[in-house]
Amino acid sequence: MTSDPRPPGGSDGLDPAVHQILSSSARRSIDERREEGRSARTTRPRRSFAEWEPAADRLDPVAILEGQEVDRLQELLGERHRRMLQSPFAFYRGGAAIMAADLGVLPSTRLAVQLCGDAHLANFGMFGSPERALVFDLNDFDETHLGPFEWDVIRLAVSAVLLARDRGWEQQVQDDLVRSAVGRYRTSLNEFAGQSNLDVWFSVLRIEDIEEQARTDKGRRRIERTATKARANDLQKAITKFTEVVDGRRRFRDDPPLLHRVESFYADGDPARISDAVRRFMADYLVSLPHDVQLLMARYRVLDEALKVVGVGSVGTRCFIVLGEGRDPDDLMILQVKQAVTSVLAPWWEGRGLDSEGQRVVEGQRIMQAATDPFLGWARMAGHDYYLRQFRDMKGSVDLTRIHAAEAGGYLERCGWTLARAHAKSGDAVAISAYLGSSTNFDDAMVEFCRRYADQVARDYEAFAGAAGSGRIEVAPDPVA
Repeated sequence: MTSDPRPPGGSDGLDPAVHQILSSSARRSIDERREEGRSARTTRPRRSFAEWEPAADRLDPVAILEGQEVDRLQELLGERHRRMLQSPFAFYRGGAAIMAADLGVLPSTRLAVQLCGDAHLANFGMFGSPERALVFDLNDFDETHLGPFEWDVIRLAVSAVLLARDRGWEQQVQDDLVRSAVGRYRTSLNEFAGQSNLDVWFSVLRIEDIEEQARTDKGRRRIERTATKARANDLQKAITKFTEVVDGRRRFRDDPPLLHRVESFYADGDPARISDAVRRFMADYLVSLPHDVQLLMARYRVLDEALKVVGVGSVGTRCFIVLGEGRDPDDLMILQVKQAVTSVLAPWWEGRGLDSEGQRVVEGQRIMQAATDPFLGWARMAGHDYYLRQFRDMKGSVDLTRIHAAEAGGYLERCGWTLARAHAKSGDAVAISAYLGSSTNFDDAMVEFCRRYADQVARDYEAFAGAAGSGRIEVAPDPVA
């Protein structure tokens, strides 16, 4: 079994990132770039995506997940498994490594971009920009990596089918959702290919734009409610929910299994040593920030830290929240500190060769997002890489368990546009657009691919459930209501 990585650099000894800049699309004509895209149809015909079948030597999906868990916090793995067992859709959310292994052995277009790496539809949402506007964008970059553009498109499109199946929607609805996501991605790439570099770079989807695009009054009201909820999901709400004042000192609550004070979770450790390590870690984090943000963050001191269980696939990685105090006890801030492990795409595509996985996540996010958290940075502690960001700053998402089929198509179109914009920022939109073309050949092939792959996810889910039933993997009990 072999991968199909695109060599990131030449034989001139340059750093891959520098080589990519020097050989970028700016040094080639529009016609040359279009020809590159059309030529990719020879190595990876658009209709060939419809022919997907699992490889004869396909890896055991449960073994892939177990391989990810060797260096995770073993006490939390049962919770990861419980969350993934909720449905095939939830299993798919936590199984990005399984799909990476399936896509990595396929022929590719070799049209590389900065990938999200885990672009399923639950990883899109709302958050506050530095200007405090509410925007819609990708919001999870743990797996970001270089790779062929289609890997992200496939990840998104298959998630649409799995959502529809989870909701009991008929086959035609499933196919229509794929066409909504893939078709909008294709037409948006075509639009970005005709825009200036600056217009692409500064494109952003604001909530006001989404409200105007809503197809029904009911859909518009639902968007407005989601936006209102996101705006209320601010720092003060997090302070109220997750902290308390004990003996005149504000600290995080101890609320297992989802929130653990560090001193209680690491009961056998030296609390003073742990706190000292966190403070030295925070100093290293400051170095990764722009100088103006360093000046601001240096005015806060660390009050407390806690272990916070987040996500689905991320459960078991080391994720913390840190409470900081500024000019007085009312000037508070919470940062999320999330472990960054090797991207699931790394075995299948050449990366940039960065020394820090945290740096990989941060730089990938800065490239792909339209408006990035100014406090995004990275550091290393106790042999592990981490990235840091604001915690729950106006963050919100569509409730996929309640979205109606009539509204889901519009949501998938927004995701398709957003993904196209992100790819156009780092990749060659002209070449990718020339590959995709103006016909629906690629869309049609994706419909068939997604049907087949969603069936495979269902089989993998059953294998995972079987492993839980046999005791091969531990499963945490459902939380008490």
